[in-house]
Amino acid sequence: MTTLVDPSTDPRSRVDGLGWVSRAVFPDDRVALRVGGAPPAGHRVVARYAVVPSVARARFLVPLGAPRAGAASLLAYNALRPPRVRALRAVLGGLARFGAVGLAPFPTMSVSVPSGVAPAELLLTERLAAALGGTPLLAACGVRPPDPNGKPTLQLFTADGRPRGYAKIGWNDATRALVTAEAAALRAVRATAGVADHPVPPGLLTETAWAGQVVAVIEPLPPDVRGVPVDDPPRIAALLAVARRGGPAGTPRPLASSPFLNRLAAQADRAADAVPAGARAVDAVAALGRRHGDTAVEFGHWHGDWVPWNLGRHAGRLVAWDWEHSAPDVPVGFDLAHDAFQRALVLRGEPAAVAAAAVDGHLERHGERLGLGSAQRRLVADAYLVEMWLRTWRLADAGAGWNAALHPALLDVIEKRHSG
Repeated sequence: MTTLVDPSTDPRSRVDGLGWVSRAVFPDDRVALRVGGAPPAGHRVVARYAVVPSVARARFLVPLGAPRAGAASLLAYNALRPPRVRALRAVLGGLARFGAVGLAPFPTMSVSVPSGVAPAELLLTERLAAALGGTPLLAACGVRPPDPNGKPTLQLFTADGRPRGYAKIGWNDATRALVTAEAAALRAVRATAGVADHPVPPGLLTETAWAGQVVAVIEPLPPDVRGVPVDDPPRIAALLAVARRGGPAGTPRPLASSPFLNRLAAQADRAADAVPAGARAVDAVAALGRRHGDTAVEFGHWHGDWVPWNLGRHAGRLVAWDWEHSAPDVPVGFDLAHDAFQRALVLRGEPAAVAAAAVDGHLERHGERLGLGSAQRRLVADAYLVEMWLRTWRLADAGAGWNAALHPALLDVIEKRHSG
């Protein structure tokens, strides 16, 4: 294969966020990317993007050639974004309405393919357009610093600015697993349509394997969806509907004989084979079984990342997105625990020990409404923290690197709790 990556003009040669995103979106070296300069001889340009605000500080790739699509890529769901980001996107969206003229101050990246090759053979956007009915699509993409746990996401629009979907790209072991898990979860929760109190999930439009990547296209959220406040109180009925998939309460089972504990033990064993800290996880799972093995608790599904920034309101219903960590057979109450832990860790910047204490407090205040007595609340908190460390390890083992906020601090917290 002839390589057309020109390090002087092709952003795929960069080590920053623009390089990371462009390599994921345009992995085939037969596709030529040029920021400035003409395409290679024998190539034809099939797309152009404004690189906003600059190549060195790229934050957005905005499609050119269809002003309404370019504007929509910046303005869609702006109400869900933080105020500063919202203001910036509003200004840029206004400029994008004027097409290339409005975005002229920004560098232009051209995408070209060999004249004798069909674009659908080389370009993900073309492949997805065919899968979604054949209407030509334009893609926009946010640019973030390189993140082995991050998934480049294409916003897909028709030329008149109508959103068609969000294409999440799994490009390494960690992100391929997450994209695959979300697609499976969205297929499963289709059956909850119309179930009282169950949050409305976006639909799965299509999924595909392409160029060593896994891609899932998620349907757009309703255009007037609004985020829930970051201090939104727990929505217990919704949590129970997710856990039970709209069915009746499950019969509580002892932790010791549960598939959940067996799964934790198997994962901890794999971690012990991979990293020295894994031996501590094996001990943590054993301690969890000794401490709570006789306690019976209801098991069910969980969303897996139940936090305010993954929730919204539309037409009087709760909407939930980002189901990539969803799983069955976990103690009911895990989503409530996760909500408290992540609010402390992410929103308030607290260390793992403080976040763990927030889990205890949240379960103490609200757990009884989930049917959790004091023994069950302690089980849910301790089991959730072990689950979170194992998630941290799974992502690191799949190439995402360790989350410094959780490793090794979370293991320290778990061991202290079990020795108390």
